Amino acid sequence: MENLSDELLIESYYKAKELQLSTDFIFLIQREIERRALQNRLHYTY
Repeated sequence: MENLSDELLIESYYKAKELQLSTDFIFLIQREIERRALQNRLHYTY
């Protein structure tokens, strides 16, 4: 996930939620969003 741009990471989060992918996968994306301190770029909290 470190290779993903911030924009692609955020898009991936929304798409994973939309497709109702594994909660473990979504959690990994959330952790990376937190690591990069990008929570303020989400339209809603998770």
